[in-house]
Amino acid sequence: MERSEQSKERLAKLAMLRQEKAIAFPNTFRRTHFTEELVVAHQNTSQEVLQQHPISAKLAGRIMTRRVMGKAAFLTLQDGTGRLQLYIKSEEVGEALYDTFKKWDLGDIVGAEGVLFKTHTGELTLRVASIRLLVKALLPLPDKYHGLEDPELRYRKRYLDLLTNESKRTLFKRRAQIVDEIRAFLKKRNFLEVETPMMQPIPGGATAKPFVTHHNALNMPLYLRVAPELYLKRLIVAGFERVFEVNRSFRNEGTSSMHNPEFTMLEFYQAYADYQDLMAMTEELFRMLATQVLGASQISYQGHSIVLGQPFARMRLSEAIVAYTPGLTEDHLKGEENIFGAARSLGVSYDPSASWAEALVNIFEQTVEAKLIQPTFITHYPTVVSPLSRPNDEDGNWVDRFELFVGGLEVANGFSELNDPELQAKRFAKQAEAKAQGNEEAMFYDEDYITALEYGMPPTAGEGIGIDRLIMLLTDSASIREVLLFPLLKPSL
Repeated sequence: MERSEQSKERLAKLAMLRQEKAIAFPNTFRRTHFTEELVVAHQNTSQEVLQQHPISAKLAGRIMTRRVMGKAAFLTLQDGTGRLQLYIKSEEVGEALYDTFKKWDLGDIVGAEGVLFKTHTGELTLRVASIRLLVKALLPLPDKYHGLEDPELRYRKRYLDLLTNESKRTLFKRRAQIVDEIRAFLKKRNFLEVETPMMQPIPGGATAKPFVTHHNALNMPLYLRVAPELYLKRLIVAGFERVFEVNRSFRNEGTSSMHNPEFTMLEFYQAYADYQDLMAMTEELFRMLATQVLGASQISYQGHSIVLGQPFARMRLSEAIVAYTPGLTEDHLKGEENIFGAARSLGVSYDPSASWAEALVNIFEQTVEAKLIQPTFITHYPTVVSPLSRPNDEDGNWVDRFELFVGGLEVANGFSELNDPELQAKRFAKQAEAKAQGNEEAMFYDEDYITALEYGMPPTAGEGIGIDRLIMLLTDSASIREVLLFPLLKPSL
């Protein structure tokens, strides 16, 4: 590692500490307060009251700014909750300690003890009686005014991005709050939170290419899960009639502004319910999240004002294609040849071996999805592309399924579950045939899951919600990388 002059100077200061036989990285300081709790409790307390009733505190954190003015100095200390100003005076801490303090650098971690007071400008400040260096930072922090401006560098060095960017720290705290609210919402409705395997002998629950690994002791291949669905439905069979999991799933696919190979998803399943019940519940969940987290049912996303406080629109897949494609009518989507012709005329790409159903979905994905800004449920997907969904009672070419789009993003996918073991076995067999012919995203045949269904699974509805995309919406983030602490990146050169 080639070091800058600043870094070399910091290393020399650390070497001097060691020569003085001081403990270079002590772990004996214990704080009594966090900055945020002091600010919340005393930001409106007058200087007179603080003088009459002194508040003592021990704080620990990182030096973010510093102004030395002769025999006195102000510094900004940042801990995990926020920032507070500190005031250090030579005659109060002693000249020797003050001279030592002046040699410390921005980014160093310190422990300070003192009492609170208000400056003449009214800023809450800790008057330092003693201060101690806890960690010597050997590398300088980014520019205090601009921070890390290169997005790629921010993702690679997220720890620096979070240290210097308060809005990013707020974003990830909000993410945690959103997940907490989701858990509370479901538990209030008697859903049981469970955990299912992340390494599976047979990956299932979604059409996606899995990551493959190997278990040495058992000498068997394992797959990182692409979805927890089939395990959660086994629990429905077992008698847990409402279950959910906030899970990490993995799909061996490329990266984009909306895709990361490792992602967080909520999946929940409810016995004696159908896809329409879940649409109503999803509306309630999204409305609650916006109100609880943002304080309003109307949100802003990438320049669009999105209304979550009104009933969400509902459209059939073919109906949405016609509505958002000028010049196209329902007749253009009747019959296989017409669908293929519509795809060609619209410049939609699809595999030459694709079925009419796959071509129809490609038309929707490539020409309609991005236009669905206001919350919209798209229903009635072709059975061919929905191997785990229950067929519609009136027309078996379609399934009782929905996808929810908001801000041009697909954020949820749900359906009435297929609980007919014979029909599910036939669907698996078709998927296995497609896999044998080279389709890496097709599902495996899961014999044990079929056996579970043969014991009887109650009529059930299930849904998956992409947590990362939901966070994007509620934090007005254009890319999934903005809402992941550590997104997957190519190795740096």
